[in-house]
Amino acid sequence: MVKIAHWIPVFPFLAFWLNMMVGRRLGKGAGYIAVAASALSAVVSFLVFQGLFAGGTSYSLGTWITINGNPITVGIIVDSLTVMMLLVVSVVGTLIQIYSIGYMAEDPRFSRFFAYISLFMACMLGVVLADNLLLLFIFWEGVGLCSCLLVAFWYEKPAAAAAGLKAFITTRVGDTGFLIGILILLASGHSLRFADLGGLPGHDFLMTVAALLIFMGAVGKSAQFPLHVWLPDAMEGPTAVSALIHAATMVAAGVYLVARSYVLFLDHPLALQTVAVIGAISAVMAASIACKMNDIKRVLAYSTMSQLGLMMLGLGVGGYTAGTFHLMTHAFFKALLFLGAGSVIHAVHTQDIREMGGLLNKMKVTGITFIVGSLALAGIMPFAGFWSKDEIFLAISHQGNPVFFFAAALTSFLTAFYMARLIFMTFFGAYRGKHHAHESPAVMTSPLVVLAVFAAGLGFIGSPLCNGVFQHFIEKGDEVVALNYSMVIFSTVLSFSGIALAYAITIRGFALPPAVLSNISWLTRLVENKYYFDELYDFLFVQPFLRLCGAFKRFDALRVDGFVNGVAAFVGALAQVIRKAQTGLVENYLLMQAGGMLLILLTIMGKICRLF
Repeated sequence: MVKIAHWIPVFPFLAFWLNMMVGRRLGKGAGYIAVAASALSAVVSFLVFQGLFAGGTSYSLGTWITINGNPITVGIIVDSLTVMMLLVVSVVGTLIQIYSIGYMAEDPRFSRFFAYISLFMACMLGVVLADNLLLLFIFWEGVGLCSCLLVAFWYEKPAAAAAGLKAFITTRVGDTGFLIGILILLASGHSLRFADLGGLPGHDFLMTVAALLIFMGAVGKSAQFPLHVWLPDAMEGPTAVSALIHAATMVAAGVYLVARSYVLFLDHPLALQTVAVIGAISAVMAASIACKMNDIKRVLAYSTMSQLGLMMLGLGVGGYTAGTFHLMTHAFFKALLFLGAGSVIHAVHTQDIREMGGLLNKMKVTGITFIVGSLALAGIMPFAGFWSKDEIFLAISHQGNPVFFFAAALTSFLTAFYMARLIFMTFFGAYRGKHHAHESPAVMTSPLVVLAVFAAGLGFIGSPLCNGVFQHFIEKGDEVVALNYSMVIFSTVLSFSGIALAYAITIRGFALPPAVLSNISWLTRLVENKYYFDELYDFLFVQPFLRLCGAFKRFDALRVDGFVNGVAAFVGALAQVIRKAQTGLVENYLLMQAGGMLLILLTIMGKICRLF
């Protein structure tokens, strides 16, 4: 069964091609085609999962090209990490597409939306299956292109068009570093196969640079500091796109790249330490910003950035299973939260949580499943996020860096706070909206229920209660996973402290004394303005680039166009002089002919006279 793995991305690609060709004529059938293709990929992924237990392994479809004496194969990698990601991407992607049939039902570009989604799925599945960096990079760029198309899907809105362009350009910065890292490995004569990345010979500094540049690509895709600025603006796309991009696919690709290339980072400690530092900064910074957001989708967007930072931090301190475990659980509960947010927006026609409230009574399925996803994200026992987050805490404690542990603890506290604040302002209290709220149709709520089941129970497969089945599957080890009671108590106290603070502020109206507020007003402004990164990038890059473009424009207008226009003006002036000879009178033309003949005769006579 493993040998059919290369068909997994083919099904969504065929759905993309079919919907682009005849999707308009199919109507709602375009959505069913996309869902069927994704579901078929999920079925084949499960068969490959079974084949892996039966002894299946990676395989090659043949040599593609040879670069610097190094053959580049079209190979399929099949191992525990691949199978886990295949199941996550295909299952979550299928549920999101089912939801999209209801969410996008009235959109005039319904078939095009599902065509883009299918191409996105095909590229992401290709990223997961690629057995070498170059093949992965090709699918990686396809994911970037599709994300731009989906974020800017409602391109008639200037904000959506700008967000798509911003996402494309920002991620290209990281991808440029990724490509240079690949070229360094090629120039050094190294194999690009993931199986060969461990123990690379050559200059250690050069290999460290290559690892850091590859990580640069992950920073861009996973919206990590400092290339995170595209992620909040990507909320301008349809909510189903937000769920797809911010759950199991595009942003997860960066974490997957680090996990897939993990042996390269282990061999170069500076690169691994950089992963941890960037992850810690991203986790704390994004969590703090989420606490001040009032847009329901932007809260979840910054939450995604924060949780991805936590995964990077886990990988950076040596917690390979911890980082990948949180990647898996996060995919399900974050997809649930985004789809739940879409259901709320569908009902109240706003994204501002200040115009919501009391929705639990009006939208019970959406409300209950959203709360389940929030408890999983906040790390409340026994929901999925609790077990995977605690694995990261344990990995950091084993590494022994107190700064990293403090960053993870602060992130956990802030996560519980902003998710509790979001729930209290959205589903409790009095309704503050202007539209009559109602529950979404079954085609939208059914995926929420399925995802809620995963968000509630999926974490058990990596818990001590199941003897760490996930950990043994990922690393093929026999180590017994024991419950660390002190870590459980610490984590639980952190989460409930955040929830209690959110309750005191949003429900009880607690506020700090004015004197304290005035002393921390600078911090409040800093967080509210997202640490001024957009303004900083505008000052450092956008405005200088625009001024440079203005200088080129003036040079083009005054020099290039000036020369061309000057030649045209000269020819025009010469034509004005010559055209005066064209009078239209026959006698004038005869006179000119006679004058010309006379001039020719005089010239000939002058030459004859010189001969004598």
